[in-house]
Formats: sequence, structure tokens, C-alpha cells
Amino acid sequence: MDLRIFTEPQQGASYQQLLAVARCAEETGYDAFFRSDHYLVMGDADGLPGPTDAWTTLAGLARDTSRIRLGTLMSAATFRYPGPLAITVAQVDEMSGGRVEFGVGAGWFEAEHTAYGIPFPPLAERFDRLTEQLAIITGLWETPVGGTFDYPGKYYQVTGSPALPKPVQRPGPPVLIGGKGRKRTPQLTARYADEFNVPFEGVDESARLFGQVRAACAAGGRDPDSLRLSNALILCCGRDDAEVARRAAVIGREPDELRANGLAGTPAEVVEKIGRYAEIGAQRIYLQVLDLADLDQLELVAAEVAPQL
Repeated sequence: MDLRIFTEPQQGASYQQLLAVARCAEETGYDAFFRSDHYLVMGDADGLPGPTDAWTTLAGLARDTSRIRLGTLMSAATFRYPGPLAITVAQVDEMSGGRVEFGVGAGWFEAEHTAYGIPFPPLAERFDRLTEQLAIITGLWETPVGGTFDYPGKYYQVTGSPALPKPVQRPGPPVLIGGKGRKRTPQLTARYADEFNVPFEGVDESARLFGQVRAACAAGGRDPDSLRLSNALILCCGRDDAEVARRAAVIGREPDELRANGLAGTPAEVVEKIGRYAEIGAQRIYLQVLDLADLDQLELVAAEVAPQL
């Protein structure tokens, strides 16, 4: 079971704070550092000092870390054109020495689009655009050097592209798709994804969603076992109940609610809960860390949870 750190910088974080978390995660043995791709705070937080761009952050971390893998959960297809995004991700992959993973989704948070002048089309069109973006980005990466790439899409047309630069990882960085859709999400996952992620769901619902994408793989002629399965869950781990309660209060949540809906409790409780996800096929857990100043929690999980998995 891989443990990865997942942050939500739109809630308020500077690059230096994110770097401190990434370096702590690297030094304590976590597999990866991931971040959301959002431009607007959610809930009651003030969001100060303001949003940071996901791929600008990852470019910096590519140079400021050395081992840990880096990626997004999930980049919004509404934010960027597919050609420039393929270039950006390939360049960050080169800057990191081949440590980048590319999580992408249709986009869902309308308020951040209106706050920063980004068009927000209806859901069906967002999925259509995501489909074309996946085809173009993976197509550009997979085109042999010296060849050209064309794509006659409805929303994006590519003609005679030299399909450069190439990422270090070949044929390209791992692609992550996630979500709870019943039809198009499983279809896109089966066609394009190396990993399927279920965000913030319990064991039973995760098992259903895992089964849905595995069935889509089988229907499309793909070996379901070639798809990695993962969960993203909020983390609130403490050495005892008092420490769990203190950490829950800092992020504005209740311990009992976090125990029911996330990974909360003592290290033994967290190990037991992760084991239940492993039993349904999860191979990787993204630990959503909301208090970026609390590096002690990362060190606790690395010392007392990870060795038992």
C-alpha cells in the first residue's frame, strides 16, 4: 500500500509552506506529494495568501525535491488548452527527472471559474472537452519523435503538430482519472487511465465504484488488473484521543465524524481502516492534509502507520 500526501492549497498556502510539506513527505518516506488544482477557497477560510497555480508549484517542487513523485488530483480540463498543457506536463516531468503524474478531470467548481474569468460550459460539454483533451495530450506524448500528430476534434483541432517536447517517462506520465460518474468516467478510465481514484467515499461505495471501472475495462478488452485503484481520504491521526480531538478542531471538524468518513484516530485505528480499503482492492491512499503547518502528523503516520501496511 502506497501512502501519498494530498494538499488543498486553495484553502491558503504559500509555495514555501507547500515545499516544507513536500520535503517532509520525501524525508519521511511517503511515495508522493499531490495537490489539488483550484483557484478559489472553499468554505469559510479566508484563503490567504491566495491561490497558487498547480503546475507552477509542481515545476518548483520538481527542482526542490529529489525522490518523491509529484502530481495533481485533479487538473481541470476547463483551465487550459490541451496542447500547452501537454507541453507543461512534459517539461515538469523533465525538470523532475521523470517523477510526474497527471491527474485530470472535467472541472466542477463553477465559482472559481467566474471569479477568474474562465468559461464554465455545461456538464456534457465539459466531459466532451475532457475526452478530447485526453486524446490530444496522450496522442502528443505517444507520437514518435520525427512524426506529427493531428486531431480533428469538435472543440480542439490539431494539425501537423511536431508533438514536442517528449516527457521523460515513456510513453508519458501516468494518467489518473477519478470520480463517481456511472458511464463516461468508467469509459474514459478504461481507455486512458493508469489509475482510478475514488475521492472521500466509504469502503462500500468505493468497492462499487472500483467494480464499475473494472467492468468497463473488461468490456473494452483491457485487463482490469492493469488499472491501479486508489482512494483519497482526509487524515486526522493522533497518538491518543486528545491529540485526535486537537487536530480535528484545528481543521474545523468533529473526531467522530472524521472517524466515520475519513482516516481518523490513533495509528492503530488508521491502520485498521486502511486495511479495509486494501481488502476491496485499493493499492494507494492519498492522505488529505488540511493543516499544512502540522508536520508532526506526517511524521507520526510515517513512523507508526506506514510500517504496519
